Amino acid sequence: MKGLELSKKYYAKYGGKMLKEQFPEIADQAAVGLVGYGSECFGFDDEISTDHDYGPSFCIWLPRETYIQYGKKMQDAYDALPKEFMGFAGRVEEAQGKGRVGVLCLEDFYYGILGIKSVPKTAEEWLMIPETALATATNGEVFEDLCGQFTKLRAELLAYYPVEVWLKKLAQSLAETAQSGQYNYARAMKRGERIAAELSLAKFVEEAMHLVYLLNKRYAPFYKWMHRGLKELPVGAEIGDMLALLYQTQAEADRTLIIEAVCNVLVQILNEMGLSREQDNFLQSHVGEVLKEGVDALSL
Repeated sequence: MKGLELSKKYYAKYGGKMLKEQFPEIADQAAVGLVGYGSECFGFDDEISTDHDYGPSFCIWLPRETYIQYGKKMQDAYDALPKEFMGFAGRVEEAQGKGRVGVLCLEDFYYGILGIKSVPKTAEEWLMIPETALATATNGEVFEDLCGQFTKLRAELLAYYPVEVWLKKLAQSLAETAQSGQYNYARAMKRGERIAAELSLAKFVEEAMHLVYLLNKRYAPFYKWMHRGLKELPVGAEIGDMLALLYQTQAEADRTLIIEAVCNVLVQILNEMGLSREQDNFLQSHVGEVLKEGVDALSL
């Protein structure tokens, strides 16, 4: 069973009753769900994932003042809930996995992931936050939030980057995708610099995937989950299968063809979205177009 589904069922069976019966005076101030670090929060967990930080659990987020007054008592009540559930043993946490579930301070939860006390207000603040952190802060599911404070912050983050930040990130990713895959890979291979070529290829794959997330206006997760997450995106998901072909061949000619095919799909998407009118397959040629045409198209 997926960790998110197990968490939701566990809360429905025990957590809701605990909150309402033991903390009726503040039950409406608590937000409950499973959000944050770990493959289960993205829905990417499998049998291999169950070897650590897996088991019946959920998060309770309380506003700071409420957390200071009730946090320890509520954590004790949470710890007293049955450990085994639906045939699954209690959660066994590794050292780095501690504090991801249980009773948490709402403000500290977001600050601990984003490094900022509120939703970013300027382009500079948005650009300072790693995209993986934004993905981590907005994944998973909120089961219940009567107060609405946790959900409000989450919704503001899910509204995605301001347009000018989004376009800058698109332009930068286009340039890096072109440089690594369409330029540096072939040049490194011609020089016989295999390690440089493989690093260029890996950079191309990562940036091409990043572009797909940007074009879907979704925050890209930690690199090991990027390819898995492409399957769920409505625009450009086929690029994931195309990139996989790069690792089924060692021939430079074949890889070059695949790289250009991936870039061709990306160009088509840019054109269809009105972000670029340029037809050139070299992604660098679209950087200026995105910065100009993107603003023009989105202002209509």
